[in-house]
Amino acid sequence: MKEPIVKSAGNIFLDLGFPPEEAAVLQMRSGLMADLRNFIEGKKLTQTEAAAILGISQSRVSDLIRGKWERFSLEMLVVLATKAGMRISLKRAA
Repeated sequence: MKEPIVKSAGNIFLDLGFPPEEAAVLQMRSGLMADLRNFIEGKKLTQTEAAAILGISQSRVSDLIRGKWERFSLEMLVVLATKAGMRISLKRAA
């Protein structure tokens, strides 16, 4: 039997059943992690080079690249993105 296709709410975490407040934070965290991975890959940085730029250990860079989102708070990801030269802002949807 085929599973029905359900239209996304626009936030995968809401779709997975997380409460709205938690889904919002998880979406922000996952977006920042993706941006940081893209920064590292785009600059062709080694994990050691990325660690020096971000001010964290190489093992933390490995966690970041491997998507271990549970090991990074939203605040920490904002700090890392800022160190990577990204401009971060928070906007409330209408």
